[in-house]
Amino acid sequence: MAGVTPVTEVAGRPEALDQALERLRLEGAIFMRAEYSESWTLEGQGGPMLAAMMHPGAERLVLFHVIASGRCWVALPGGERYWASAGEVIILPYGDEFMMGGVEAATPVHITSVVPMPPWTEMPVIRYGGGGDRTDVVCGCLHSEDPLFDPGRAAFPPAFVVRPADGPARSWFDASIAYALEESSGKARSRRSTRLPELLVTEALRMHLATAPAVERGWIVGLRDPLLGPTMAAIHAAPERRWTVDDLAAEAGASRSRLDARFREVLGRSPIRYLNEWRMHVAQDLLATTDTTIAAIAHRVGYDAEEAFSRAFKRAHGRSPALWRTARAPGEVRP
Repeated sequence: MAGVTPVTEVAGRPEALDQALERLRLEGAIFMRAEYSESWTLEGQGGPMLAAMMHPGAERLVLFHVIASGRCWVALPGGERYWASAGEVIILPYGDEFMMGGVEAATPVHITSVVPMPPWTEMPVIRYGGGGDRTDVVCGCLHSEDPLFDPGRAAFPPAFVVRPADGPARSWFDASIAYALEESSGKARSRRSTRLPELLVTEALRMHLATAPAVERGWIVGLRDPLLGPTMAAIHAAPERRWTVDDLAAEAGASRSRLDARFREVLGRSPIRYLNEWRMHVAQDLLATTDTTIAAIAHRVGYDAEEAFSRAFKRAHGRSPALWRTARAPGEVRP
């Protein structure tokens, strides 16, 4: 998905992050509305089973829960609770299995005893709980093969809550939540596939990254790092360039040994390995969203020969570019 106007700015150097988010491809839908009343707790949500049902072939999904009214929490098994109130959004970027509950304590009930198993002929509207204070939730999921959602990169915590501050971001969020509630309560109540989930989650990612606490390692640290940030931005902007470590070190104003050490310390990989991984990500995006020829894509990501590109792509993704594109669901490729 491209062209989302940011309403916040990441501290430090935003170029690499903006480039990554602008290239972000998300396929999303609002799939369920829930009306929970105190007291209630549901377990067994999310995980690989939901991913397979909602998007066949997917190993994981990005899950989000828009809190339209009330207050609730989510927690991974054995983990801390993340609380959210009306006007806030809970994001589970890796789609892990989780529990969800209200303010009052309740014995957990498995989600399958409350929600019918898909496929659904209409959007489920779940009403569950003890009849007390109500919490309304709009549930959605998104699929993305972007490396941003690779758990191994640890770009995000397994769950987080976005709380926009007063101002344009708050107004935009409030309007989006109101629209999501309206979409999920329409008479047809069919599973809706609009751009709202992508817009909402992409903006939530911007907001989270703008205020996330500092950590020592990971992709986001690299984007903010005064040494790595310019280098990553240069790679993202021109993956087709014949980069050498010396070239990348010049972008950062550092020695090649210092740059290499910093890449390994923060990102766990060498500069050239990061370059090659980014090239494969760009190629995957072009294969999925355009009808550009494989030869042209090879040149776009720095390969003179289509054969060499195909071998590199197969090493990265387990199949040739042609087979990977063919395996995509019909109708996903667009000019």
